[in-house]
Amino acid sequence: MADYVSLKDQRQMHITLPPLPEQRTIARILGSLDDKIELNRRMNETLEAMARAIFKSWFVDFDPVRAKAEGREPAGMDAETAALFPDSFEETELGMVPRGWKVGKISDFCSAIYSGGTPSTRDPEYWDGDIPWLSSGETRDKFIIDTERRITPAGVSNSSTRLAPAQSTVIASAGQGNTRGQTSLLTIDSYINQSVIALVANPKISSPYHLFFDLKRRYEEFRRVSDAHSSRGSLTTKLLAELNVVIPPLVIIRHFDDLLNFAIKRVTVNLHESRILATLRDALLPKLIGGEIQIK
Repeated sequence: MADYVSLKDQRQMHITLPPLPEQRTIARILGSLDDKIELNRRMNETLEAMARAIFKSWFVDFDPVRAKAEGREPAGMDAETAALFPDSFEETELGMVPRGWKVGKISDFCSAIYSGGTPSTRDPEYWDGDIPWLSSGETRDKFIIDTERRITPAGVSNSSTRLAPAQSTVIASAGQGNTRGQTSLLTIDSYINQSVIALVANPKISSPYHLFFDLKRRYEEFRRVSDAHSSRGSLTTKLLAELNVVIPPLVIIRHFDDLLNFAIKRVTVNLHESRILATLRDALLPKLIGGEIQIK
């Protein structure tokens, strides 16, 4: 039976609290850290929404092409950028796409597509090292700045784990609940497990940000395809590689990456800053409440 303290006994416990003015000062200090974390979260939401909206407008709805086809100037776009887009469509196996754009497979966008492995959890020599190692559950975060677990060089050399370089897109191929199909962008080099698929953009055809935002929007498609083609409901590298994509000219893709570069870097900086602030807040709380740090 688990240890239990009755409600009656809890009510009779004595606790030591700082004087009320000191409590208010502590709340103000910790609250300022929470406010900055929340501000970073809201800023990131705005930046991510902006990036998704631009991708959808250019590469899904083809708004600049539609505008030019109708004799209008594309909205919110300078003349140099607008000139990159055609002014008409053509029929393809995926329906009407901008004239001159191609239809291909996800594999065409990538220089490599692969999954990894897990060092034996029964051997402590393989774990708690300095090398990032990513599991599928961590793809809940859109941008990965660190991993929950780390492995050692021995863990790398004695397992099938593989290194996914920074700027790779990673997709959960399996996992509990809503995990399968989740997509993230790695901002660090990290080894991956067998339930994570890494996709490295082919710089001659695609780019890291374009590849990420294209795959990120396909969550429902990934779930549907893996349910239909795998008895275990797994998303395999083969299934993923064979999915159809529209391939825009590289000059437009690079322009998209250049446009988003500052926003994505700002998101990453905010994530790092919020992590540091949360660690500071959690370290300060017991020291402030316990009087270890004096408030004047």
